[in-house]
Amino acid sequence: MPGKGAAGVVCLVWLLAAALLTGCRGPAGAPVGDARPTPAATGGYGAEFLAVGECSSFGTTSFTEVPCASERAAARVVARYDGAVADGPLCPGTTDFVLHISAQSADADEDGDGAIAQGYACMRNLEPPHPGDPGGGGGPRTIPGDCVYTSGAGQVRETPCDGSGKHRPQYRITEAVPAREDCPPSTVLYVQLGGTRPVGCARRI
Repeated sequence: MPGKGAAGVVCLVWLLAAALLTGCRGPAGAPVGDARPTPAATGGYGAEFLAVGECSSFGTTSFTEVPCASERAAARVVARYDGAVADGPLCPGTTDFVLHISAQSADADEDGDGAIAQGYACMRNLEPPHPGDPGGGGGPRTIPGDCVYTSGAGQVRETPCDGSGKHRPQYRITEAVPAREDCPPSTVLYVQLGGTRPVGCARRI
């Protein structure tokens, strides 16, 4: 399943004696796929397309809703929000990937009751691997326990802490705090996480 190992650039602030370098590609949590409704006869969905607790099929860039007991089921919705990802709440920390849900008008289907609002679904794979877990090297969010490597001036990317990725982990985020001054003395890198505790305190591995 898709994860943020390939695209999860996060903002950081280097902890240096005299200079602070910053870099940011944009908020983590951008959608990695599009979810599309299917006719009730082939998949079925309830009052809300991809509601919390419902499941999606396998996919690379396009996903459909399927019964969770189906052999095609691959991931379950753990949170669902209307609107754009950039404007809405963050997904839960251990989300494996995010699906973007395009708006659909009520007259787009046969009986006129299929209106779907623009939104996004936070997904968790039904079976391992779980790239959103701490140290997993993926998912739409960077959380304590994750490892990162420097990917350019003022930027870091996630990579699995066990070294199984293409890049060796250089730093591990030990905790998330409200402000940089709340990080422990062992901190050598500040990583911008977002949310109510937006500063990640990272130490060198």
